[in-house]
Amino acid sequence: MASAHQMSKLSVAAALLLLCTAGACLLSSVEARHHHHSDSDMDSDFYSIVGYSPEDLVSHDRLIKLFEEWVAKHRKAYASFEEKLRRFEVFKDNLKHIDEINKKVSSYWLGLNAFADLTNEEFKATYLGLNTRPSRPTRSSGSSGSGSFRYAGVAADELPKEVDWRKKGAVTEVKNQGQCGSCWAFSTVAAVEGINAIVTGNLTSLSEQELIDCSTDGNNGCNGGVMDYAFSYIASSGGLHTEEAYPYLMEEGECDQKAGGEQAVTISGYEDVPAGNEEALVKALAHQPLSVAIEASGRHFQFYSGGVFDGPCGAQLDHGVAAVGYGSSKGQDYIVVKNSWGSHWGEKGYIRMKRGTGKPDGLCGINKMASYPTKDQ
Repeated sequence: MASAHQMSKLSVAAALLLLCTAGACLLSSVEARHHHHSDSDMDSDFYSIVGYSPEDLVSHDRLIKLFEEWVAKHRKAYASFEEKLRRFEVFKDNLKHIDEINKKVSSYWLGLNAFADLTNEEFKATYLGLNTRPSRPTRSSGSSGSGSFRYAGVAADELPKEVDWRKKGAVTEVKNQGQCGSCWAFSTVAAVEGINAIVTGNLTSLSEQELIDCSTDGNNGCNGGVMDYAFSYIASSGGLHTEEAYPYLMEEGECDQKAGGEQAVTISGYEDVPAGNEEALVKALAHQPLSVAIEASGRHFQFYSGGVFDGPCGAQLDHGVAAVGYGSSKGQDYIVVKNSWGSHWGEKGYIRMKRGTGKPDGLCGINKMASYPTKDQ
């Protein structure tokens, strides 16, 4: 059996061979970047954010070193030497894509985050989790969703120019759904944590795991769900436990509605924001954080690291997130979105998504399926 030292030497040698096939195109990418950007607008601060520098792309040794540093930073462990080499190939392809986009786009940038060793197909299969079929629950007179929109009468010209619920103490820390398609639960919980903090003055981290285990009428645990079904469960079950009482497992478990004693937070019901209406979404967002659905499966979204995102995406909803504010930067209006991929993705776990696109569905379909919990006491 080869020693660890021998394996390390083999890794370097094999990687050098693999790099020979890709070095030319990576080199041309960097040369184009240097031609396109001046030193002043592509400085060391930028490269520290995106996780690489031009020198990493033109040197075989530096590229290997970059991968090894990335592996250590993100605590990656591979089952075999062959798997590590395969992941290195994926890493190189993603790095090439990231660098090509960064030299073309100025409003946002991509970086080597924790998903850099995953193909886009692998990423889509693991880190999303919104089910749009069956559709959201239909409304009846006895349902927890009233069918009304309480912010319809709010005058658009009287709305604040910017709102950030993080600064108002209505947003908990960024969480991480991990390899479980439970985004719908994280989106739901973020909205409930928000309205609870606004009404009671207490910001309490609540349990996504309870929703995964117990909200099974229309939802399917780690295999996806819909936020409105989760709101309906919370309203009808008597409330939601705290994160501390019912911690996250990253897998489906047995429902325990008595975990840790009494329920922590109740809601009265929920309401939907009129679909395809950005003004209505902003009206609601000015009053509380919202659950929203987006298409987040593209490579630009996978590697987003900062800026106002206006990149390519459709409106085939596949990911539940939370809108927690809105504002403007350098003439671009945006919505602040809290994701559930940990604090090392995006802007410390958040993404600013452009609004005012002129499309009724909004960027990545963000205006299509927004909703919020109500809490009347």
